[in-house]
Amino acid sequence: MLRNYWPTTEWQTLDPAALRMDAQKLSELESVIKSEYSNVNGIVIARHGYLAYENYDHGYGPDDAHHVASVTKSIVSALIGIAIEANYIQDADQKVLDFFPEYVPDPADTQKRDITIRHLLTMTAPFPFENGHEALEKMCTQPDWVNYCLDILGRQGSLGAFKYSTAGAHLLSAIITRSTGKSAREFANERLFKPIGMREIPDYGMKAFGFDELFGSEVRGWVQDPGRNSTGGWGLTLTPRDMARFGLLYLNHGMWDREPIISKTWIDESTAMNPHHYGYLWWLREGDGLSAYLALGDGGHVICCMPDKDLVIAIASEFVMKPRDRWILIKDHIVPAIVD
Repeated sequence: MLRNYWPTTEWQTLDPAALRMDAQKLSELESVIKSEYSNVNGIVIARHGYLAYENYDHGYGPDDAHHVASVTKSIVSALIGIAIEANYIQDADQKVLDFFPEYVPDPADTQKRDITIRHLLTMTAPFPFENGHEALEKMCTQPDWVNYCLDILGRQGSLGAFKYSTAGAHLLSAIITRSTGKSAREFANERLFKPIGMREIPDYGMKAFGFDELFGSEVRGWVQDPGRNSTGGWGLTLTPRDMARFGLLYLNHGMWDREPIISKTWIDESTAMNPHHYGYLWWLREGDGLSAYLALGDGGHVICCMPDKDLVIAIASEFVMKPRDRWILIKDHIVPAIVD
């Protein structure tokens, strides 16, 4: 889609009517959010590349970054696509162990040798679970997270079955570093964030690896493991406006102001519907006459892209357990504001 301008430095706001949206319905969002989605700190709605609605609460504003949890995974997916296009990585079917030649798997562990980048992107690589959950805290107490992830890769399950794993996403971050020579944070700043006007993420370092530093109140920039690999499955901080910029890049098939950032082919593959309703670290939705792909983070962080409606919705939230599904907010209150 042709754009009249790009929000590389500043977003432009248009009257909702000019964007074919109902201003009255949008104005009702604030009371709906306060009553039913009270942990939302910021929401940005962009249509046709312009801001149609923006609101903040609980003392937050447009320049405040949030730890967006597993939204990080969708950023890592984009970085893998960029690395492939730049020939740092052969393709998505390259074997994971190719990037770790020093790692010697057990000779009996044949499944581990067959696992590819595509398996990690689609969450179809086996990983061990305990009581139905990934033991993420075990990884976080290891001196070498990458070696630990390689050790557990391929255990408990069959290749091709969907199994949501943050350890797999961390291996993808390590693969970015092994192939490019840069951390995911550095590679993202150079090849993704800076070109589209997202704020660059500084290196805050990690002096400790407790809960607050890894997940909680002390998260800054982009969390690192003890080996200085950027965390692949969580740990990135973004503003709602920058979340919307990233979504707009995907809506525009990877082009930004006439410059290719991510290949259209990669975005098409990443967001193609499949039986798992999960692309390359993107959640896929179809139903109620709507089609969308979403970056989702625990606690209620969302980047929702609706190509058919040229719509991006970015939501940043305060972490709470079991927040109300943002998809309900989107389909019941935001989409009905479109008057096409």
